[in-house]
Amino acid sequence: MKVFVFGLGYSAQHFASLFRDVYSCSGTVTSAEKATRLGASGIDASVFSPDACDDAIEAKIAAADALLVSIPPDEDGDPVLKRFSRQIASAPNVKHIVYLSTVGVYGDHQGAWIDESTHCHPVNERSIERLAAERAWTALGEAHGIVVHILRLSGIYGPGSNALVNLKRGVARRIIKPGQVFNRIHVEDIAGAIDASFSFDGPGAIWNVTDDLPAPAQDVVAYAAQLMGIDPPPEVDFETFPMSPMARSFYSECKRVSNKAMRDRLGVKLAYPTYREALNAMWAQGEGR
Repeated sequence: MKVFVFGLGYSAQHFASLFRDVYSCSGTVTSAEKATRLGASGIDASVFSPDACDDAIEAKIAAADALLVSIPPDEDGDPVLKRFSRQIASAPNVKHIVYLSTVGVYGDHQGAWIDESTHCHPVNERSIERLAAERAWTALGEAHGIVVHILRLSGIYGPGSNALVNLKRGVARRIIKPGQVFNRIHVEDIAGAIDASFSFDGPGAIWNVTDDLPAPAQDVVAYAAQLMGIDPPPEVDFETFPMSPMARSFYSECKRVSNKAMRDRLGVKLAYPTYREALNAMWAQGEGR
């Protein structure tokens, strides 16, 4: 299957690498430098950014069997749909689209368990824009007979981006806000969910892509410190600790996101059901050393 990826970032690159024997992936990046770097690793990349757009992208859409979309929307809407909706709608072979969204579209549920049937009431602008983009991609699929899957991702982590690395760099913090939990997902399991979506024999749907254990962020840091054999950083109070507005906004929402549909219906078997298995594996692989 030929997959064209809008946004060859952290998650999409892991998918392309892990499933290189299943899918032939090409896609977009935001600069010629990134395109050259990915080309050296065997991934054909074209430039698509607010300032530049490679003319070859249209032909690559036409040649694709499926699309993976991980470029976020902005205040003006979804940049891919604004530029390429006509080309995607008329692409002769595109039968599947997977759109990477966020569990942020659900908003705050005060720590309650939620699933895909839960009403969305996003509270920050980023998530409001995401929900609008989800609906726009779904509408395109319905209008043109393309199966569209929406993957709502929780907090992404993996090699190079995890509590072990943060501790090693001295930037890990244990910020305490009573009752606060976060949902998370390892990048390898995101890749597995993308693969399962492309393989799914059924209509398009929304899937929560998250692990089994919503947990306080400070617990993850403490567990990583234990693996490293070091003292964890001291606890700091959320109310008084200086944080950027964006960082603070993540603490304005609290929910426990169920992955039951992803596991039971989509058939995803998690490589890392909780942060513990993931940190154990990454520590063994040399992360944070």
